[in-house]
Amino acid sequence: MIESNLMDEDWSLLLSMMPRRWRQLARETNALKGLRQDKGEANYLRTLLLHLGCGYSLRETVVRAREAKLADLSDVALLKRLRKSKDWLHALCCELFEEQAHLAQPTTDDSLRIIDATLIQEPGPTGSCWRIHYSLQWPQLKCDYFKLTSAQGEGTGESLTHFTVAKGEHLLADRGYSHYASVQHVAAHGAWVTVRLNPQGVRLLGEQADLFPLDRHLRRLQKTGEVGCWAVQFADSTGQPPVAGRLCVIRKTKASIAKAHAKARRQASRICRKLDPRTLLYAQYVIVFTTAPARFTPGDILEIYRLRWQIELIFKRFKQLAQLGHLPKEDEESSKAWLYGKLFVALLTERLVRQAESFSPWGYELARTALPKPLA
Repeated sequence: MIESNLMDEDWSLLLSMMPRRWRQLARETNALKGLRQDKGEANYLRTLLLHLGCGYSLRETVVRAREAKLADLSDVALLKRLRKSKDWLHALCCELFEEQAHLAQPTTDDSLRIIDATLIQEPGPTGSCWRIHYSLQWPQLKCDYFKLTSAQGEGTGESLTHFTVAKGEHLLADRGYSHYASVQHVAAHGAWVTVRLNPQGVRLLGEQADLFPLDRHLRRLQKTGEVGCWAVQFADSTGQPPVAGRLCVIRKTKASIAKAHAKARRQASRICRKLDPRTLLYAQYVIVFTTAPARFTPGDILEIYRLRWQIELIFKRFKQLAQLGHLPKEDEESSKAWLYGKLFVALLTERLVRQAESFSPWGYELARTALPKPLA
């Protein structure tokens, strides 16, 4: 169905979902520069989407493009076109973000953003690895920011410093972002952060700037579902000013604790390391650090943290539907172009689904043409 739709009348519907300036962006980013033929933006993009959207190989894409009279080129030429279109595909993604942000109507006074990152790797044991840093608005479930970096090297790890932050926003992240640089970055911009705590990777202080006895406080919570809340300060080992906040903790069920303990033992056995008793203690609880104001109760914070799984579902959808799970390119420029193209396909699909939920039963919007007016 996808293959036939891409080559028939549904193409005009897909064009209606494109960013308003998609043709202009092709020229502004020099995507068409140097091409001797097939310079039409529509045929150019349509050929790229055969490769990016349908998952065809370069050779199969050029054969299908030639049969559909979209372009007459070799697979090597198509790869060069893909490299040349990197900035265009990136601009298309950014334009979709801006249009979605403009159309989105805030449903709450607080802007909640769910933050995470995912790894994309080229096939083979020596393939390059890339990290996509991603921000999702709640409850709109719209991506408002993304960034592509290498998976190795200084400044490429999971950190909230990759993201732009506005005053009054509320950022939600997993334990990979549980470090001082991330928390301080959000607090410095007048925003709030709620993050799953990594107890063995942070330095917590009490209200009197002494070390916070986390283990002792956790052992007081012995019943399933029992909740604790304590004022703490998120500190840095270099002497930077700490960030004040709260720990919101809930004890897991017995089944969840047993599962977490089994996982911890497997991990320790795999790396041939003795299991730290504190690891088993921390595995009994969900520990969340937040800088949100007191009007958010501990129960509210824990419920908010549950929303983080929404971005996991987004990544799963990317890797299954948009085939974003591996990176079949060998050089940096074509790899980035392929990733931007896959993100564009995923975002375009997201827009199609959203429109389908509000469109008429026939599945598309009527053309806005002027109605005939009577002479009288």
